[in-house]
Amino acid sequence: MIVDGSSPLPLKRRRFTNIDSMEAASAKAKLAAAKEKFGREIHVFETEGPSPIQNEVPSTEESDDFYEFTAEDYHQVMATKKEDNYLKTRKTREAEEAARRSRVTKAVIRVCFPDNHTLEVTFHPSETIQCLYDLIMKVISRPDLPFYLYTTPPKKQIKDMTLDIFSAGFIPGAIVYFSYDLPKGDDATAADSAAFLLDEVTSLKGLEVIAGAEQAEAIQSAPEPGVGASTVPFPIAQTSKPSEKKPGRPKWFKM
Repeated sequence: MIVDGSSPLPLKRRRFTNIDSMEAASAKAKLAAAKEKFGREIHVFETEGPSPIQNEVPSTEESDDFYEFTAEDYHQVMATKKEDNYLKTRKTREAEEAARRSRVTKAVIRVCFPDNHTLEVTFHPSETIQCLYDLIMKVISRPDLPFYLYTTPPKKQIKDMTLDIFSAGFIPGAIVYFSYDLPKGDDATAADSAAFLLDEVTSLKGLEVIAGAEQAEAIQSAPEPGVGASTVPFPIAQTSKPSEKKPGRPKWFKM
């Protein structure tokens, strides 16, 4: 969902005021029904611009010098290295890893589809990649077709289903991309031209904005502090003016 940056606040206020309580209640009911059916809360967005193409080929090739590991690259790698794991015992490393895991309670995963729809889902870091694939199977319109998920750049297919979200590096969140695993041909073209998500899932698009309209409108319509309330004037400290002295003759002056 793209919001115009020139005047985001007035547009948001007008959108909220145009939504009544019945529409907001209906949006909440649809989101709750989807959560009950799919086992977790999901959100759907639509973005502008094409998703990364599966077999995208760069227009220009880089020279061999581009891939050489230079001294500058070495210093950058060493500068980003925060700790020397080889100086720590295995028990210490495991304790630090457990401490990092305990601090992370959720991971927000966004799955981008080629038709510019994005599915946002929240997972626990201990859940595996298989949980993500199982959810995708429930929400896509063609679960009978083989598919895969990948990250980019560089393009890397997600294959290890036993890996948990934390170990995969998808914390506190990650963006992954969906693609059918079909050979080029009529079947692949037909699959890519059809809707990727179920209609009932696509219908959830924008409902989180409508569901939160009542609360946002209540916050915006709340009176500002001090408006309409009886105000007590603050006592004004009166500064005493210096007493004016009449001009007199100095003692040394004699007539």
